[in-house]
Amino acid sequence: MILEMLQSPFMQRALLAALLVGITAPAVGIYLVQRRQALMGDGIGHVAMTGVGLGFLMSTNPIWMATLVSVLGAVLMELIRIYGRTRGDIALAMLFYGGMAGGVLLIELSDTGSTANLTSYLFGSLSTVSDSDVVAILLLAAFVVLVSLGLRRQLFAVSQDEEFARVTGLPVRALNLLVAVTAAVTVSVAMRVVGLLLVSALMVVPVAAAQQISRSFKATYALAVAIGVVVALAGTTVSYFHEVPPGATIVMLAIAVFVVMTALAAPLARRRAKALETVGANEEACTAPMPGSRRPGDDVKV
Repeated sequence: MILEMLQSPFMQRALLAALLVGITAPAVGIYLVQRRQALMGDGIGHVAMTGVGLGFLMSTNPIWMATLVSVLGAVLMELIRIYGRTRGDIALAMLFYGGMAGGVLLIELSDTGSTANLTSYLFGSLSTVSDSDVVAILLLAAFVVLVSLGLRRQLFAVSQDEEFARVTGLPVRALNLLVAVTAAVTVSVAMRVVGLLLVSALMVVPVAAAQQISRSFKATYALAVAIGVVVALAGTTVSYFHEVPPGATIVMLAIAVFVVMTALAAPLARRRAKALETVGANEEACTAPMPGSRRPGDDVKV
């Protein structure tokens, strides 16, 4: 049965798309989690709906149009975060809801689209992934991986402490905008697999799961990407054999991994604490004076 699935052309495209999404979503999500912007992907997903509607209205590939609109929306969101401190939440709410409403309206105005088409982008539809979709996803995923790996030190510094990064001379504003753009591209990559409404979960949950047991940024990054790949491929396979929605299946598997990692975190923490206590005790025993030995200053009387 597995061999039959792998020989199916549409499943080959679906598995490749799932693999790329499993890599890219956590690779960007780790920076959003560090910046405490875990829901940014969800907001960009709302804005991307307008891009999907424009794609159908203009008879172009919805992925490319959604990428363009998502990037513009992400840049606007970042500018609102920087400059709109007093009324920023209202502006963001209008942007999110306007994106959803615009997508529904535009797709109904188009000759080739309908709300049924929009549903496949909202919740994912691997069976409808075309060759052109795979090419678009591959190119966008390559950009995301290059940015997230090539600038990982700078992006981590900005995500961890903007003031310290600014003092060290990093272009904080430009890097913040780059994170927003990369997140927008990731949403466009993932929308055909997990859907616009669930993409934020795949960007955040694998990272949260990895943080339960990892102790460094590098380990968290690698483990989060590994979890993303496993749940994306597993969810796609399960959806093929049991005819369940792939996006929802992938997200539920990611949450299950998070629960398992959380359960393992406490025993691992206790084991590490005991190991540290043992090392400390051994070091104290090595530095303690032997019985009958004399230390410098023992003969000094005050």
